[in-house]
Amino acid sequence: MPRMIEVIRSSGASSNVMQTAARGALHVPPQEMIEILVYLATQTKIFAERARLTLAGWDEASSRAAAADPRTPKEVLAYMSATGNLRPTLLPALLENPAVSEESLAELAASASRYMIETLVKSARVNQSKTILSSLSSNPHLKPAHSSAVNEKLSTLSPVITSEPGATAVPTNATEPETPAVPKPTDPETGSDEVPDEAITAYLSEHATEISAEADKPFQPIGGIEELTPQASALESEPAPAEAETAAVASSPAQSAATAVRRAPAKKKVFLSAEEQRGSALQKISKLDIKGRIQLAMKGSKEERSILIRDGTKVVALAVLESPKITDSEVEKIANQKNVLESVLRGISMKRRFIKQYAILRNLTFNPRTPIDVSMGLIKHLLTPDLRNLCGNKEVSDTVRKLATRMFRQKLETAGKD
Repeated sequence: MPRMIEVIRSSGASSNVMQTAARGALHVPPQEMIEILVYLATQTKIFAERARLTLAGWDEASSRAAAADPRTPKEVLAYMSATGNLRPTLLPALLENPAVSEESLAELAASASRYMIETLVKSARVNQSKTILSSLSSNPHLKPAHSSAVNEKLSTLSPVITSEPGATAVPTNATEPETPAVPKPTDPETGSDEVPDEAITAYLSEHATEISAEADKPFQPIGGIEELTPQASALESEPAPAEAETAAVASSPAQSAATAVRRAPAKKKVFLSAEEQRGSALQKISKLDIKGRIQLAMKGSKEERSILIRDGTKVVALAVLESPKITDSEVEKIANQKNVLESVLRGISMKRRFIKQYAILRNLTFNPRTPIDVSMGLIKHLLTPDLRNLCGNKEVSDTVRKLATRMFRQKLETAGKD
């Protein structure tokens, strides 16, 4: 009898079987189930999103066993080690698995997060590979201490050459001029050098059609401009100090000269309040065209991202999620917002980097603005207490609430049997 993965590859499985497979619910060994899920995630369109989500929450013990086994199919190992799919807890096993290619690890090392770098620098395989170390040395998240250690190891791994028999061995880099130190990218919240222009150019090219269609559309935040500047109406209703004083003395010409003498020059403010900073960012954004807003979404500050995520132009709002500078805490807050486009919430659910964070997953499920199909796909990952709360949440749709109720009862029954 053929293995189920072979049946699925040959298109011999029914739609119901494929749906069950995408949920990871087939009665097959864990290793084969992972192989099936990777196939669905990479080779199908209809079941890909569901399969990716299932893989993201797959049992850690089974996932680690597959990551460490040299007999695991290369397609599965390639999926597990890809930057967008990698689970940090599987990294040690993948690093020491000889079936994972050095090229894959080098690609991973170049863009690994700071948390992953801690694991990489402790790996025996990484420390013995010049290819991986060279990629790691170019990682913008590398700390100075790690950078020095990596460069030192690279120098010891450099091959040596001899000009004649008996001549003293000379390192290949001995004759090369010393490379001046390259400044590290600026902090994500204070500068924009960390985001390469190539990334922005690629995004603009990928969405050229949408950008062209929305070229003349100005900045229009979801929920209205008033929500961004809650004190705007109050400020507008109050006259400026100078205007108020002028009005007060206008009726008394005899006092105007004395008032002018007593009036002290206005002092310049060194620091801006949070409201003033937000107002400044809002003014800046309002003057930009669509391409300018996209660039700012990917290179700007946290404050600017918090405004642009509410842009009514889909291609601008989604650019915020593409920013390498956006943090999990920002996305957690966005996932809870009701004043963003539905496509933004869908976009968050499709990025494994975000959806593997339980707080983000929970916020999306409880957000009534999240598309129903997205919410229903996430419910199975909720913990029992959150399922119970979702059952009584009157803001979400009846469909979501009914599914949460059914799954909550199933979990209670399962717990009772155990």
